[in-house]
Amino acid sequence: MLLLLVLFVASTRADLEMNFYAKSCPKAEKIVLDYVNKHIPNAPSLAAALIRMHFHDCFVRGCDASVLLNVTSSTGNQTEKVAPPNQTVRGYDFIDRVKSLLEAECPGVVSCADIVSLVARDAIVATGGPFWRVPTGRRDGVISNASEALAQIPAPFSNFSTLQTDFANKGLNLKDLVVLSGAHTIGISHCTSFTNRLYNFTGVGDQDPALDSEYAANLKANKCRSINSTTKVEMDPGSFRTFDLSYYTLVLKRRGLFESDAALLTDSRTRSIITGILGGSLNNFFQEFAASMEKMGRIGVKTGSAGEIRKHCAVVNS
Repeated sequence: MLLLLVLFVASTRADLEMNFYAKSCPKAEKIVLDYVNKHIPNAPSLAAALIRMHFHDCFVRGCDASVLLNVTSSTGNQTEKVAPPNQTVRGYDFIDRVKSLLEAECPGVVSCADIVSLVARDAIVATGGPFWRVPTGRRDGVISNASEALAQIPAPFSNFSTLQTDFANKGLNLKDLVVLSGAHTIGISHCTSFTNRLYNFTGVGDQDPALDSEYAANLKANKCRSINSTTKVEMDPGSFRTFDLSYYTLVLKRRGLFESDAALLTDSRTRSIITGILGGSLNNFFQEFAASMEKMGRIGVKTGSAGEIRKHCAVVNS
């Protein structure tokens, strides 16, 4: 009995490890990498979408692929996928195609959660971004609630206090907040995520004074011509396909798109981290980003006998 108890505890407390699939599916990580390298160069904007998916997944119930689950018709459960923060998340088909390749190679072995983590890393590397270690062994969650996603995913309109709390709740510090915000150096957003800053910041038809007035005027004239505009906007204009430091330069010029970007300047500690990043080298930033991404990838992971290995990423096993 004692031996069985020890084995049970060991199985439920198993940790992530590098090359977790070395014996059970030795080609797993290469299959992921090859697929990413084949397709991301033709659709570089998808790299930003995939790292955003990873971020949104990890902030709710940990990195367990719960963001991938569809609404279940039998129970009518509203999953994370339909929550407002995730309604513009894309890349689900990409994950499903990678999963199908891995199922063909090693049925029932590689988790969707590990696929999301590996794809996010490999996609960023494919667009010239930093490499980071992705230890594997995550298992897939079986619970997904829209209300939790709405409550826990940091919003583009969050102020500094809210951001600090949201990140601290996941074991991430202010440095992680600033460094991970640097992912805004690639990809696009939609006007709906920030038009209140342009047209109705405090509810009286005003503009956010923390947003550079010239930049705001340009957005109004060319992209977001009304508060209801749904146009796509580059988060890092002129450099949105390149993983570099220009996002931080824009933030210091008060040209970050979101209130959450501007919030980084409202605290002396995060402002200092930004100036430190800009005063260093791109390689130093890459190292910091890699460290924060590996840290984020460990949030609330399910390992050992927890969760399951889904056959299809959008549905729990029957």
